Amino acid sequence: MPKKHRSDPAFAHAYAVIMAGGSGTRFWPLSRRRHPKQLLEIFGRGTLLEQTEARLRAIIPPERTYIFTNELVKREIVRRHAQIPRRQIVAEPAARNTAPTIGLAAHELLRRDPDAIMVVLPADHVITKPGAFRRVLRAACRFAATEGRSVAVGLKPTRPETGYGYVRLGNPVQDGGTTGIYAVSKFTEKPPAATAARYLASGNYLWNGGMFIWRASTLIHNLERFQPRMAAGLERIAAEGGIASRQSLRRLFPRLEKISIDYALMEKISEVYAVAADIGWSDVGSWAVAYELNPKDTHGNVRPARSFCLSSRGNMIVSPRKFVVTVGVEHLVIVDSGDALLVASLDRSQDVGKAVQELERQGATEML
Repeated sequence: MPKKHRSDPAFAHAYAVIMAGGSGTRFWPLSRRRHPKQLLEIFGRGTLLEQTEARLRAIIPPERTYIFTNELVKREIVRRHAQIPRRQIVAEPAARNTAPTIGLAAHELLRRDPDAIMVVLPADHVITKPGAFRRVLRAACRFAATEGRSVAVGLKPTRPETGYGYVRLGNPVQDGGTTGIYAVSKFTEKPPAATAARYLASGNYLWNGGMFIWRASTLIHNLERFQPRMAAGLERIAAEGGIASRQSLRRLFPRLEKISIDYALMEKISEVYAVAADIGWSDVGSWAVAYELNPKDTHGNVRPARSFCLSSRGNMIVSPRKFVVTVGVEHLVIVDSGDALLVASLDRSQDVGKAVQELERQGATEML
């Protein structure tokens, strides 16, 4: 756990904006609309959202932390995060992707503090080096305090991953010892395998982990320039009370374009920088990744205490209530949620999300 919050000039005007509205369909059947990935407790102590907030607590206190989620899970998040003022846990009336969420947050922070710096973070990532993570945020906040600058936290790639976005690094603009900051020359979304391998070999690319730091005023200015319709809609919401006006939010927010911050702004704006981070990061994007992150028995199985594996190797077994026995199976993911059972090849676990899409297409809403 991080130390109790203490004053640090780099974070004097920093506000955490945690995005917790996703569903995490690739972790079905544990992850459901009413109990999404960020509320699962299979990646260490506490939920992923609780871990995210705890990593920040030493540098950004709860009174400057905002969580944006949806109506289905707001009550559970409020219950688990009593230290965060309830008005700062915001349920969006419609899923509009990250750009409208971040714009809504920027107006709220600017209303509160004209010098507000936004630290935008997903709620469902694992970071095993929290001290290094906080040092990265410190350097990024100091750099982003200058109006006009936008900073992405870039993760040092360890494999030619095709499921992530990449940032191409330009010249270094600040050498912070172990925390260098670079100009960004290009954003690339989810390249094919051969391109990803070339990026890795070049040493000039970082993974885009969806973590951004900028002044709230910088974000709003960039929206006004590159997304004027969205900016006008957000301005109207702000004029009618912002997140405090549930009626206006329900009426106006669903009208905003559904678009990610990467496509809406990051690929368009100037003065974009990246801080290179080695923080033990994972987006925990599949059961296969969860397998890698959890301790294993002598035969490479991740399994609960109430289980027995005979001649079985390399399996991921999750069963909170039932005793599970496996015989002669390898490299499977087996997840029992009580009302549903998943059995899949571990190396095909990315496709669980596709299966959930098919369940939705078939109208099996009770399983979603």
